[in-house]
Amino acid sequence: MNLLGNIIWLIFGGLVTAVEYFISSVILMVTIIGIPFGLQSIKLGVLALWPFGQDVRRRETASGCLSLFMNVLWILIGGIWISLTHLAFGVLLAITIIGLPFARQHFKLAQLAFIPFGYDVQIR
Repeated sequence: MNLLGNIIWLIFGGLVTAVEYFISSVILMVTIIGIPFGLQSIKLGVLALWPFGQDVRRRETASGCLSLFMNVLWILIGGIWISLTHLAFGVLLAITIIGLPFARQHFKLAQLAFIPFGYDVQIR
């Protein structure tokens, strides 16, 4: 069921958001300072390609101030725009009953796209 959900997901916005993540990761990795943000963007892009069957959990050993500082920088660099893209797709898909599972995935990714540092992605 996860495979079918992931294939349909690509049609309903998953491919667009994944491309958004990959383009931003390339732009961020041009500088040495942006490499941690680019790596995080690649992780989010892979999650945006195949979200069904994966779970996002807060890391218990989050690095405190560093995680907070990186999240604030992430929001300023462009995390807010990717998060808004997920919210827009989620609202559009939540209008229909068929789109509710996909809207739920977009809302999960919107939260993670807004503050990605301090979270782990786990395969169920």
